[in-house]
Amino acid sequence: MRILAVAMALPCSLNRYLLLLAQEHLEFRLPEIKSLLSLFGGQFTNSQETYGKSPFWILSIPSEDIARNLMKRTVCAKSIFELWGHGKSPEELYSSLKNYPVEKMVPFLHSGSTYKIKIHTFNKTLTQEEKVKRIDALEFLPFEGKVNLKNPQHIFSVLEDYGLDPNCIPENPHNIYFGRWIADGQRELIESYSVKKRHFIGNTSMDAGLSFIMANHGKVKENDIVFDPFVGTGGLLVASAHFGAYVCGTDIDYNTVHGLGKASRKNQKWRGPDENIRANLRQYGLEKYYLDVLVSDASKPSWRKGTYFDAIITDPPYGIRESTRRTGSQKETPKGIEKCPESHVPVSLSYHLSDMFFDLLNFAAETLILGGRLVYWLPVYTPEYTEDMVPWHPCLKLISNCEQKLSSHTSRRLITMEKVKKFEATINWTVREENKMPLRAPLWSRWA
Repeated sequence: MRILAVAMALPCSLNRYLLLLAQEHLEFRLPEIKSLLSLFGGQFTNSQETYGKSPFWILSIPSEDIARNLMKRTVCAKSIFELWGHGKSPEELYSSLKNYPVEKMVPFLHSGSTYKIKIHTFNKTLTQEEKVKRIDALEFLPFEGKVNLKNPQHIFSVLEDYGLDPNCIPENPHNIYFGRWIADGQRELIESYSVKKRHFIGNTSMDAGLSFIMANHGKVKENDIVFDPFVGTGGLLVASAHFGAYVCGTDIDYNTVHGLGKASRKNQKWRGPDENIRANLRQYGLEKYYLDVLVSDASKPSWRKGTYFDAIITDPPYGIRESTRRTGSQKETPKGIEKCPESHVPVSLSYHLSDMFFDLLNFAAETLILGGRLVYWLPVYTPEYTEDMVPWHPCLKLISNCEQKLSSHTSRRLITMEKVKKFEATINWTVREENKMPLRAPLWSRWA
C-alpha cells in the first residue's frame, strides 16, 4: 500500500500524548497526574512547558495502556489523546502532521475502519461553518476508511487553545493540536458521588471531587488497607473503597461513628436508622470493602506496634466547625470539674493543633508500610505562611503541597508524604524547636 511504502522511510517518534484537563482545583492536577503515572509504572516527563494553568499538557508516556489506566483514575483530566501533530498556526500543525510516522497512522486509517473528526476549542466558540472548514483542511491525511458520526471506531480531534483570558480572546489560537482520542477521565464520579445525594453527611463532609483527588495522591489501589484516624462521616473511606481498597477508621465522636444524634441536613431533626458510615458504602455497592470504624482517640492510638496501612488519608478537625479534642485522664481533669468514677470515660480536653499534627505524623511513620503515603489537610493563616511551617518527620518525605484558598487570609494545604525510612522509636525528634518541627502558635491561633 502507498501508506506502508512511505512508513518504511520514516523514523519512529516518541509516544506523546495530549492531556485535556478540567479548569478546577488547578494546584492539585500536577501531583495527581504524577502520582497516578508512578502508580502504573510510568514517570512524569513533559515534552514542553505546558503544565500549570493551561488545560493542555503534552506528556511522554511509555505506553497506551498506561495512558488508559491513568484515565481510569483521574478526576482532574477530561480526556487524553495520542498526539499526532502540534503547532502555533495551521501551517505549523499541517507540517507537524506530515512528519508524523505513517506506520503509527496505518491501524486507524485503513479502508476497513470508520472514523470521525471533532473540533474542540478552549475559550472561544466556533460556528459550524468554521468547524467544517478546519476538517476539510485535513484532507491531505491518508484517511481510507468511512466517516461514521454516530458510532465510529476511531475519533480524532482538532483542539485549539485561545488562552486563559475570557476578556481578551485572540483572533488566532495560541496552540493547535491534532490527536487520536484514547480515553476520558472520571469526572462523572464528582456528580455520582456528590455529598448532596449521600445518605450520611456531617457539617464537614469532604467534597466528592477532593476525596477522589486525595485517594489518587495517596496512590490507593486494589486490596490496599486505607485508614482515616479522623473518619467523621466516612467520605474519604468511600473514595478509597471505590478504587478497591479495604477501609477502616476511628473518631472520638461516639454519635458520629454510630450515626446518632442531630442530623446535619436542613429540615431534618434527627439522624435515621440508615445514616451511618457502613450505609454510605452500601449506597455505592462498596460495603464489602468496609472493615470497621472504632470510637477512639487519635492522640492515644490503640494499635499494636507494626506496619498495617498502605495509606492514611484524613481531614483533621481545625477547630472552626469541628473542634479538636482528646480524651483526658483523672490527673488531667481541669480544676472546677468533679473527678469521674474510675469506670467512666475521661472528660474531653482541648487538643492543640500542633500536638495533633505531631501525633499524626508519628503515627503514620510507625504504621505505614515502606512506600505508603500520608495525605492530610493542613490549615494555614496565609499572611504568615511559609513552606518551613509544614510539619516534617525523618521517616517521611514530602511529595506535594497544594493550596486551597478558603478566604482572603486563610487557606488549607493538601500535604502528601511518603514513608521512605523504617520507623525507629529511638529517633529523637520529640522536641519540636530543637528539631525544627515547625508547628508554631501564630500559625494555629487564628484557627482556635
